[in-house]
Amino acid sequence: MLDSVLPNKHLTDEQQDVFNEIMKFSRDILNSNSKGLFQLNGDAGTGKSVILTQLFLNIEMSSKKDGTNNYFLVNHPELLKVYQDNASDFKDLRKNRFLRPTTFINRMNKEHKMADIVVIDEAHLLLSEADRYNNFEQHNQLEEVIKLAKVVVIVYDERQVLKLKSYWSQHVIDNLVQRFNLQYKLATLRVQMRMQAPRSIIKWVNDLTNALKLDSIDSNGLDYLDGSQNGYEFRIYNDAEKMYQLLRRDNEEYQKSRIVATADYPSTLDGKKHYVNEGKFHLPWDQYNYDRVTWAQKESTIDEIGSIYTVQGFDLNYVAVIIGPSVEYAGNGRIKINVDAYEDQEA
Repeated sequence: MLDSVLPNKHLTDEQQDVFNEIMKFSRDILNSNSKGLFQLNGDAGTGKSVILTQLFLNIEMSSKKDGTNNYFLVNHPELLKVYQDNASDFKDLRKNRFLRPTTFINRMNKEHKMADIVVIDEAHLLLSEADRYNNFEQHNQLEEVIKLAKVVVIVYDERQVLKLKSYWSQHVIDNLVQRFNLQYKLATLRVQMRMQAPRSIIKWVNDLTNALKLDSIDSNGLDYLDGSQNGYEFRIYNDAEKMYQLLRRDNEEYQKSRIVATADYPSTLDGKKHYVNEGKFHLPWDQYNYDRVTWAQKESTIDEIGSIYTVQGFDLNYVAVIIGPSVEYAGNGRIKINVDAYEDQEA
């Protein structure tokens, strides 16, 4: 079980305010003749999923009195396992209410049913075009869910849009709101909960991701190489194998430590193992996980390399990141992205 998605986790003041806002919005829409969309934005680690799980627990508890028909959707097989497992530990949650979006859409259409409240985690993973391989025949999953529900609550992070078949932007969402004449509200979480790092490190990461800018490293003044006195460590390596061996040591002591990489190394869906090679470093990509236990929780996956598809949305204690050939130094303290070196052709 992952603490980050437990339905009874304590909410911060910021999270509680947003929770109350969503609850009021949902009640008002249910008691009106309108349909509504509530959008919750925020970077990874700001607690979006924490709010969503507690929200759904409260909605399901109320459903026994008000008779509402509610669902929780996520288009991420690893996260879905966590939500379904958590449901087993709370008597007011029903495991069959946690579904993949395609399953929900096809089932509701087949049974000619409507939902009252639908909560969607990781909405940036919803399909924005037909995908017959995944049994989705329509053109846009969010559009189909809107048709099938009175209230839709989505968690959205534009910076985690991954694939062309799941292409989202605020403009796309705004168009859906206008087309369906939805009552609409937007809230944004800003306090970082997952990354309890010194401000200097957060600034370093933000400058890298937002501006492709490499700030200089001053281990004395900025605690980059060792922020342990702040309860946070940040290190940079030029040797992937050395980094990995230290990660294994951290995993033995603290557990839940994994290595991941950018999608710059070959991998195809042929059932075979595909390796990331960097100097003496040689490990396979993660394999498709058929187990009920998530990839991030399996002890054996310390010997595999995770991808965004296996670690997205999960809390880990230590993470080693291999930045591959698509990330190049551009001079003058900046980096650039070489798209031709990126191996995920659907991205």
